[in-house]
Amino acid sequence: MRNSSYREFYEKIDREQVYGSTEAPESHAYYGELIKFINDFKLDGKKCLEVGSSKGIFQDVVQDYTGLDIAESLFQYYRKPFVLVRNDGSYPFPDNCLDAIWAIAVHEHIPEINQALHELKRILRPRGVVFFAPAWQCRPWASQGYAVRPYKNLDMRGKIIKALIPLRDSIWWRSLYIFPKRLCRHISFLLGKKYMKLKYKRLKANYEIFWTSDSDACNSIDPHDAILWFLSNGFRCLSHPTHRKAFFVRTGVLIFQKRG
Repeated sequence: MRNSSYREFYEKIDREQVYGSTEAPESHAYYGELIKFINDFKLDGKKCLEVGSSKGIFQDVVQDYTGLDIAESLFQYYRKPFVLVRNDGSYPFPDNCLDAIWAIAVHEHIPEINQALHELKRILRPRGVVFFAPAWQCRPWASQGYAVRPYKNLDMRGKIIKALIPLRDSIWWRSLYIFPKRLCRHISFLLGKKYMKLKYKRLKANYEIFWTSDSDACNSIDPHDAILWFLSNGFRCLSHPTHRKAFFVRTGVLIFQKRG
């Protein structure tokens, strides 16, 4: 998060009302699953943090809530505590101080993603829980808006990229490289390899034009790799507790608990 253009971009899109919402939390796609998470772990009276909290539409789902983001302009939306990520990418919390953390559609946008994950681990108490829901496997063609731009506005290379999107985005095509990679990494994990750094694909984010959702994503993350990172770093995966479920994970929320 040391990149000034990164911060400036999110300040800009907040001013232009591109991202985030001030609507009722019930309108959010993850509201039901988040409320179940809160109820299942009896979090209403516990210390909770939302990473990438944007306009704070979830600030009233628990009593003890803190929002965390990078855009100073977001302060105006909060009735409850709101803090900024420090310039060095660290979070302004002591070690082992939080009972629960949730992060929805956030980590695909964080340039120093491994630092962000280790910060999450650092500030969570033993037996604390995590609701982890990035936009998984962001597509490399999103940054230039190839899916939404008309052919007439593209050069020949762009036309070819756009024409191939249906093929490259199909499940069977993506499975050709996703599952062999998963198999190799999962076998390595079972043989004792620890994934102390998350494996992910770096994308070139577009911080100039917001073409579509995730055109500003800088990471493409496979949920299987996220599971391996958390398991390697002292967590249990509660949402996908077996090797089979972890291997075939596709999308949605991952729930983890830090070992006590």
